[in-house]
Amino acid sequence: MLKKYFLILVLIITSCTGENVLNNEEEIIEEIVVEEVIIEENSDGQEGKEVPCVNGFAGNYPCKDYDLLLRIPLEKMGTGTIAGNDSWGWVDTTTAKEYALMGTTQGVTFVDITNPSEAIILGTLKTNTVNSVWRDIKVHNNIAYIVSEATAHGMQLFDLTKLRNVQNPPVNFTADSQYNGFGEAHNIVINETSGFAYAVGTKTFAGGPHFVNINTPLSPVAAGGFAAGGYSHDAQVVSYTGPDADYIGREILIGSNEDEVVIVDVTDKANPKRISSINYSNIGYTHQGWFTEDSKYFILGDELDEERFGGATRTIIFDFTDLDNPKHHFDYFGPTNAIDHNGYVKGNLFFQASYTAGIRIIDISNIDDKQFTEVGFFDTRPETDDASFEGAWNVYPYLPSGNIIISDIERGLFVVRKSK
Repeated sequence: MLKKYFLILVLIITSCTGENVLNNEEEIIEEIVVEEVIIEENSDGQEGKEVPCVNGFAGNYPCKDYDLLLRIPLEKMGTGTIAGNDSWGWVDTTTAKEYALMGTTQGVTFVDITNPSEAIILGTLKTNTVNSVWRDIKVHNNIAYIVSEATAHGMQLFDLTKLRNVQNPPVNFTADSQYNGFGEAHNIVINETSGFAYAVGTKTFAGGPHFVNINTPLSPVAAGGFAAGGYSHDAQVVSYTGPDADYIGREILIGSNEDEVVIVDVTDKANPKRISSINYSNIGYTHQGWFTEDSKYFILGDELDEERFGGATRTIIFDFTDLDNPKHHFDYFGPTNAIDHNGYVKGNLFFQASYTAGIRIIDISNIDDKQFTEVGFFDTRPETDDASFEGAWNVYPYLPSGNIIISDIERGLFVVRKSK
C-alpha cells in the first residue's frame, strides 16, 4: 500500500460574515509540482487512482455514495499562510475540457481536471492588491469575474481560453481587464441570460447590488445599482419564466440581506423596484440561497443560526409562487450540527457545502410535501461535524461529466463523483 504524508496547515479564521484576520503573506511560488492525486496519510487509496467510497469511507474521508477523484492541498497553490475559499467551474466548449477555479487568500488557481487522475495546475492569478479570506468567482462567456474583500481590489477579468495552451505550467497569470467601479466586494453574481453582473457587499449603493454590463467581453460598464434593500451578502439573479405570471420576462434578483430575503425587479437598471421581502424565526445571518429549477421555491442557508441557537443544520425553504407575497414553506434539519454555507440546485438535488460536514447531497423532489432526504455526502473534514467555520466553503455541481468541485478552507481542492 502506497502512503504519502503531507503537512496540513491549520488556520484560525472567522466566517465569511466576520472581519478579515489574515495579513499579506509571501507571494505565490512560481514553480509548483503536482502529483495526479493527493491522498491524505493512511488513505486506502493510491496516487493516480480514484478512492471509492467503501463501507462509509473514501480513504480517511467519511462518505455516502460519492467517490474521491482528486485532492490538491493548498501548499501546492501558494506559500506561507494560505486558506481556501470560493470555487467555480468552467467547461471549454471548443475542447470539452473541464477546469476548476480554486479561490484562496492569495488569488485564484486554475486546474485542468478533465481527467482528475492526471490533473494539471496551470497557474495562478494573484490577488489584485492584498491577501483576503474572501474571494469569489463567477464565469460568463469564457471570462472569469473575480472579486474580493481585499482593499481596493475591484473586479478582475480573466480570459479562460488562455488555459488551452499553457506552456510549462504552472505560470503566474495576469488579468485581461479590470473594473474599478467599486473597491472591495463580498461576492459577484451573474445572470448569463441578460449579460449583467451584480457585485454585492461593496461600499457602493449601501452594500446593495452594484450593476455591471458585461455584454462586451473584457469591457465592463457600470449600469447603476440598488441601495433601498440595504447590504446584500449574496444573491441570485434570473430571467424569470414563472410561475408568477405578473413577472414573466422580468429580471428578478433575490438578495440574501443579513436579516431578510429581498426580491427586486432589476429589469430597468435605472429604476429597480423592490417587490417584497420575507424573514423567518431564529435569524442568525441570512447568508445565501438558490431557486429550485421551476422557480417555485427558494432554498436558503442561514450561516449563524446553528452557532447561535444550537441544534442540527437548518435549511429554510420559502414558497415563491407569488413574488409579491412570499411565504415560509418549511425548515429542513440535517443529520449533523454543522453550519451550512453555500448551496446550489441541480435538477432534484440540492448540493450544500456544510463546513465541517463537507458537502451534503439532498433529494428535494418531495419539496411540495415539505420533505427533503439526504441521499449522499462527502466529508472533507473528518475530525468533527460541529458548528465551526472550518471545512467545505463551496461546492460546484454543474460540470457535464458529473464531477463535483469542492473548495475546502484547510485542505484545498477536492473533486468527487457519485459512486457507480
